Amino acid sequence: MVKVASLYFWTRWKAFNFFDVSEVRPADSESASLFNSPELSSICSGSDNIFLGSSDGQVRILSSAFKVVRTFHAHHSGSITHIKQIDGTSLLITVSEDLSNEPVLKVWALDKPDKKTGGPKCLSSLNISNGRKQFPISALATLDNVSQLAVGFANGSVTVIRGDLINDRGAKQRTVFESEEPITGVEFREGPTTTLYLATTGRILTLTISGRGQGQPAKNLDDNGCGLGCMTVDSESGDVVVARDDAIYYYGPNGRGPSYAYEGPKQLVSTFGDLVALVTQPRTDAASKTSILRKFVGGGADDRYRSSTFALLDTDLKYVAHTELLTSQIRTLFAEWGDFFLLTLDGRLFRYHEKSLNQKLEILYQRDLYVLAINLAQKVGVDISQRNVILRRYGDYLHKKGDYDTAMQQYLKAIDNTEPSQVIRKFLDSQRINNLIEYLEELHEHDKATVDHTTLLLNCYAKLKDTDKLETFIKSGTNFDLETAIAMCRQGGYYDQAVFLSKKHGEHDRVVDILIEDSQKYDEAIDYIHRHEPEVAYPNLMRYARVLLEHCPDETTQLFIEYYTGQYRLKKDTPVAPTQAASGGAASAVQNLASFIPLPYRQATVTPSPATQDNQPLSLSTEEAAAAAKADPPREYKVPRPRTAFSSFVDHPDQFIVFLEACLEEAEMDEPDKVDLHTTLFEICLDIAGNKTGQEKQKWETKAKTLIDGQDISMDASNVLLLSHLSDFRDGTVLVREQQGLRFDIFRSYASVGDTASVLKALRKYGPEEPQLYPAALAYFTSSPKALQEAGDELDKVLKKIDEDGLMAPLQVIQTLSTNAVATMGMVKKYLGETIERERKEISNNRRLIESYRGETDAKRKEMDELGTKSAVFQTRRCSACGGSLDLPTVHFLCKHSFHQRCLNQVGDADVECPKCAPTNNNIRAFRKAQEDSADRHDMFLDTLQRSRDKFGTISEFFGRGVMAAPALE
Repeated sequence: MVKVASLYFWTRWKAFNFFDVSEVRPADSESASLFNSPELSSICSGSDNIFLGSSDGQVRILSSAFKVVRTFHAHHSGSITHIKQIDGTSLLITVSEDLSNEPVLKVWALDKPDKKTGGPKCLSSLNISNGRKQFPISALATLDNVSQLAVGFANGSVTVIRGDLINDRGAKQRTVFESEEPITGVEFREGPTTTLYLATTGRILTLTISGRGQGQPAKNLDDNGCGLGCMTVDSESGDVVVARDDAIYYYGPNGRGPSYAYEGPKQLVSTFGDLVALVTQPRTDAASKTSILRKFVGGGADDRYRSSTFALLDTDLKYVAHTELLTSQIRTLFAEWGDFFLLTLDGRLFRYHEKSLNQKLEILYQRDLYVLAINLAQKVGVDISQRNVILRRYGDYLHKKGDYDTAMQQYLKAIDNTEPSQVIRKFLDSQRINNLIEYLEELHEHDKATVDHTTLLLNCYAKLKDTDKLETFIKSGTNFDLETAIAMCRQGGYYDQAVFLSKKHGEHDRVVDILIEDSQKYDEAIDYIHRHEPEVAYPNLMRYARVLLEHCPDETTQLFIEYYTGQYRLKKDTPVAPTQAASGGAASAVQNLASFIPLPYRQATVTPSPATQDNQPLSLSTEEAAAAAKADPPREYKVPRPRTAFSSFVDHPDQFIVFLEACLEEAEMDEPDKVDLHTTLFEICLDIAGNKTGQEKQKWETKAKTLIDGQDISMDASNVLLLSHLSDFRDGTVLVREQQGLRFDIFRSYASVGDTASVLKALRKYGPEEPQLYPAALAYFTSSPKALQEAGDELDKVLKKIDEDGLMAPLQVIQTLSTNAVATMGMVKKYLGETIERERKEISNNRRLIESYRGETDAKRKEMDELGTKSAVFQTRRCSACGGSLDLPTVHFLCKHSFHQRCLNQVGDADVECPKCAPTNNNIRAFRKAQEDSADRHDMFLDTLQRSRDKFGTISEFFGRGVMAAPALE
């Protein structure tokens, strides 16, 4: 046997006061006297009642108010030494003993009254056999279904009773064990087999009484026994608990289990939940082997005056939940109504009410026993929030002691419902940055981190210059605020990490922003843009177009061309030209972050963050890349209007021209876009030409002229004229006016600047198609002596043309020449002579025509008068129609034509007209009707007058048609 020193017990078991003790004082005197009565022989509890057995064979049932609610006579002889209530049922087992007879066992149904006695019904009754040996019963155990009972005797024998005692169908008894040592305890353990645990004063044994192994001899578990009342069953685990003077022992299905040192002579043992109740006596010289036997025959009168110690132990957590010294011996222990009860020999009943968990924890807090508090909370199964409160208080305690690492472990365990700021503030003040990093990382793991937490963690990494940890944190997939993480990486100079985060979360705009604004890796930025879909590439291209054109003009221009011509394809992996990042940026940024957290140390240099592997694209050869680009069809997207890109090419005229020309080569370009492209390209060329001299200027002017020289020019004439005027580009003005038919404007522009050579050139070129240029040329030639001198012989040619085509009346010519004193009479003498001679001939001809018309008119009038006043003589003898001789009836017409009446084909009295003269008369009537109709068409008159060279002749002609005649009055 292992002996444990008393000092060891007190250093291992901590004692607390987890129970409130009160003495039970029944209200009525009858109930109060029962516990102090000498007739009280046994007691048990169950089913919300207390059952008292007396030496006179009566059973009394007490309620929770400790009032007798029922009394019945159970046995007529003997004392009820053992009583047991099957908890959860209405069954009660009583055993009465009379040393002159065999013990009697009865099973009662408390819910079934007996018709004769009015008490409970006795279900069965039998005498317990002990081989006719008269020894007292030392232990009793039963299964919950009362199918088997075990009875231990003081002579060392054990009798097992099997049968249906509830229905009184008979039972069999058999002595299953015999020993020279008295039996001190029997307990059942159910499972695949039913095992009976036996305790004697010197041994602990097991005996299989049903199932596999039944009939085999008892198996010895321990060579040390226990005292009477020092064996019980743990109702929660089913293990058998044995209390010896040195320790508490557990026995399970596999034999002896754990033991817990607790010294002192044990008197009683019981269980209350997960606690073990012990009654011990002070160790005296009188404590010997004979003390065990005294329990079988009863102690002396001095027992009630001997002190005893009562304790409630938690063997799992190794602490004493309650302990007290009582001035008298303890008779029995039992539990009911959630409390534990203790009855002393002097009849005092004490109730032990367990304190609440919070009260227990407060007691532990006061003694700084936080580990025990945590274990206690876990054992009772508190929720996580309450457990975390304990962990947090434990962490505060450790932090106050300076054990920061262990304190942080507690805070990490309680992270779910702990206010992070409380913990963070503690470790900021103590400058425990490594612990702080650990806590912040755990916050991110539990998805409880805020923007400020992410900021602080990244600042901590920056403070320690721990690039590896920073990259591990970023790539770990931990939940954190993306915006904050990227912002802090950029602020700290960790641009590659910022790019990695942005790429990982699909923040394409941010990737481009970092590459351009921070890393200044413009070639990588344009490459990244080119690798994404149009809806991603276009906004970023437009946003950073000017910067990219400044640093990567060719690549950016090509990307613009592809996108605006509908040929955009995702770029395959190609070699990327490395660019040198700005030096010192990361170092200075990290130093700026160093002021966030106070540290007792600083490093003089900053290690720049290494580039992550994700920023290095795979490489293909140029031929492979070109082949891949051709194989990949263009993306489908809405091509924007070219003019949206114009502002991006400010200060980049060369690239702008390349872009405009490439867009103009696109066949499917809309007409409005073509106009914009042509106009803008024309303006750019003129702008460049204005800044050049010599051949370079002529080169760009020729290029500008090519844009507007042709019939299919998609530019607005007013825009070309305005741009040409602003750039002093005369060829452009001329070309547009030619195309628009504005020849007179071209001539006028030359004349306005006194460019006689250009005036003559324009006159020769446009004169045949624009006759009005000759009168204008005449006015220009005579406008100044210089112009007249430069014109030379052209003046005579102009006058001749004007005269031949009748562009001006002679009087108009004279008026034009007489406007100033530049032209002399000698210059126009020939013109005037020819004109006067021609006018004279025309006058003469007109007079002859007048006389001729007048004679014809008079002859017609005379003929008309004769027809109206004189008779006509018809001498024609032949018919004008058939040529035959005339015979009656004959028809004669005033036109001197005669016809047979039958040849006229005339029916009735209708007007008859000479068939021979009818066509001529019809033509005259039609002509007259046409004149009458045209008399109201003044628009035709005005149009003819406008186009006529002889205005007066035209007026005379329409006057003769009656255009100017007064309307006839009806």
